[in-house]
Amino acid sequence: MASGWASDDAVNQQIESTITDAIEIARRQLKHDKPSAEFCVECGDAIAKARQLALPGVQYCLACQQEVDKQLAKSAMLYNRRGSKDSQLR
Repeated sequence: MASGWASDDAVNQQIESTITDAIEIARRQLKHDKPSAEFCVECGDAIAKARQLALPGVQYCLACQQEVDKQLAKSAMLYNRRGSKDSQLR
């Protein structure tokens, strides 16, 4: 099947690179080297003990973590997908 300048598996390569990028972002967010904070570094509210035990190295309360995740999601959506035409046309 002719697809112009793109290789036949260009869509699969794009999907794989998106997954690889998402995994890298998730790995960077893991903070196992620090002990869990008792109080949120953003707002100062207490972090629930169950959250501290479930997520070693947690630094944010649930509300602040949701805001951080929203900001990360926004920045990930603006990422130019390795020169794809669709991302360049936005």
